[in-house]
Amino acid sequence: MKGEERKDEILKTAAQLFSERGYSAVSMRDLAESMGIKAASLYNHISSKQELLSSIVISVAEEFTSGMNDIITSQNATVEKLNRVIDLHVKITIENSKALFSLNNDWMHLQEPDLKYFLDMRITYEENFRNILKQGVEKKEIQDLNIEVMLFSILSSLRTLNLWYSKKQGIDEGELSFQMKSILLKGVINTKNF
Repeated sequence: MKGEERKDEILKTAAQLFSERGYSAVSMRDLAESMGIKAASLYNHISSKQELLSSIVISVAEEFTSGMNDIITSQNATVEKLNRVIDLHVKITIENSKALFSLNNDWMHLQEPDLKYFLDMRITYEENFRNILKQGVEKKEIQDLNIEVMLFSILSSLRTLNLWYSKKQGIDEGELSFQMKSILLKGVINTKNF
């Protein structure tokens, strides 16, 4: 197996173990045993457990950041931007459901400078989402409700989608996106725009 393929396998196995037990409860020995190799062999591909966590969390956070940047720079109406945000979360959840456990639960174990980098991405993501909602209210495309309540309601559902999805795998991505949009946006969008 080539070096990059082995490293990808290590990352996937680590994401799986972190999702099952949490970052703190997984040792390098646990990871090696799960892969059927010696712990010393892991160090041919990675330098530490911290590197694994960082790679998992940062790669998913960057995927969210890139997707959000595409959404906010588009000329789409608010409703379409919100639809695209939900599509982004559904897609990443289906493709990276195990890694999302680390993103949501283990990020606080990141060390500097990765911790700051992650937090900056998270803050910017939330601010971009908030701005989509503000612009929607200003353009009367969505209801004039409390921006923070809308942000919390939609984003908390999207951030925890992986908890539900991990038990219901096999659901069609398109159908899941449609259902999530119908449920999450019906309460905020002006009915003439839905």
